[in-house]
Amino acid sequence: MYSCRKMVLVSANGHDQPVFFTAAFVNQLKIKKMAKQRGFLRLEGTIGDITFHKSKNGYLAKEKGGVSANRMATDPAFQRTRENGAEFGRAGKAGMVLRHSLRQLLHNTSDKRMVSRLAKRMVKVLKADTISARGERTVQAGDLQLLTGFEFNNNGKLGKALYVQYTATINRVAGTVEIDLPAFIPAVMVAAPVDATHFRLIAAGAEVDFDNDSSISQVSDSGVMPLDYTPTTPLSLSHNLTANSTEALFAILGIEFLQEVNGVHYPLKNGAYNASAIVKVSEV
Repeated sequence: MYSCRKMVLVSANGHDQPVFFTAAFVNQLKIKKMAKQRGFLRLEGTIGDITFHKSKNGYLAKEKGGVSANRMATDPAFQRTRENGAEFGRAGKAGMVLRHSLRQLLHNTSDKRMVSRLAKRMVKVLKADTISARGERTVQAGDLQLLTGFEFNNNGKLGKALYVQYTATINRVAGTVEIDLPAFIPAVMVAAPVDATHFRLIAAGAEVDFDNDSSISQVSDSGVMPLDYTPTTPLSLSHNLTANSTEALFAILGIEFLQEVNGVHYPLKNGAYNASAIVKVSEV
């Protein structure tokens, strides 16, 4: 017979039932700060210094404790932590500003992990700031060219869907962002999903002020085109922003696939092929 140290009420089918744990079991839980609950029994609540809770990663057991918020904010020992936290937050906000400027374009051309991937790339951009002190580095002063080629949908990349050699041009003086494509045969130069009958190219020009969390953008598209062997005409997707802008300028290109049913074109939203990427960046 094992001696019981704690009792907890566990909810099952709408009824609370008492469950007992041995001291050895509780001590085992204290070995790690975070542990997964296994077995058929799933707990929520607190037993001694162990808190059980449900998360998106399953049911977890966590030991109480940690550094207080006040100590984290004032103790010199956590200076590096505060600096890292400030810069990570700044990079995350920069990613949000860029995403919001492209919301219309990204609606059907981004994956579920795009936000975290973009934040990670923004951290690299920020760390390339060679002017500011550690903890005060910014995306605006970093190397924004590191964003060139960023794919908003890792499940459907632009280079694997569109094989046309396009040209992206940013004219800072005129404030224009333009993407030009020569005539091409869609059935040959576009890798489309089986269910797609049509496609359209989408593009955007964005002017982003990361220091003040603001942006201006313009989105355009080619119109719906059939996935057949009829050559397209040369295409030019143009966007007018601010002339002589002192902010970062971006050119984005994407492709969306559609299916025609009884004369109506329905977007395919499975995320496997729709793509968009940053194809050119102009820094001040």
